[in-house]
Amino acid sequence: MNNKNDKESINIKKRSFMQNFLNCIYEEKQNKDYFELVFLCIGTDRLIGDSFGPLVGTRLKELFEKYNICNINIYGTLNENICYTNVDKWIKIINKNHPGACIVVIDAALSKETNIGNIYVKKEKMELASGLNRHKIIDGNIAIKAVVGKNYKLAKTNFLSLQNVSLNDVINLSRIVAEGIYEVVKYA
Repeated sequence: MNNKNDKESINIKKRSFMQNFLNCIYEEKQNKDYFELVFLCIGTDRLIGDSFGPLVGTRLKELFEKYNICNINIYGTLNENICYTNVDKWIKIINKNHPGACIVVIDAALSKETNIGNIYVKKEKMELASGLNRHKIIDGNIAIKAVVGKNYKLAKTNFLSLQNVSLNDVINLSRIVAEGIYEVVKYA
């Protein structure tokens, strides 16, 4: 693929993501006098594939601070990872500090090979670590998942898969999501 086609493909993916995210935000905002957004970015910087969430959180913080956008709360960055082992603590903090907020949970996912590179946005709870045969449901309002690798249906193989995905692909997906969120929030 040449550079022009790569940029075009990324722009198409970004526009599609933004439209889906915008639809979810509008549904959440209906009939609310006060609307607060909380982004819960799940993952660790110790596995390339699982760094998607912290990369999104870090980029969102940079964008929202640079352009002084308030009423946005971001949990989970490269400096402060939120993962399977500590997410319950953070959920309690979020619920205490932001009652009634719209919680957007962002995480990497494994799926069929044909889904790698896809970004899914749904108004649903997020299931964490199912590819590693662990299961934890996060009660958010909106779930954003980016498929970073193939699900081999075996925990050990999936763990190795998360170590061996393309860092460039994960960074590109995180930019699409972070910049798409920023654009939607800026104008919504």
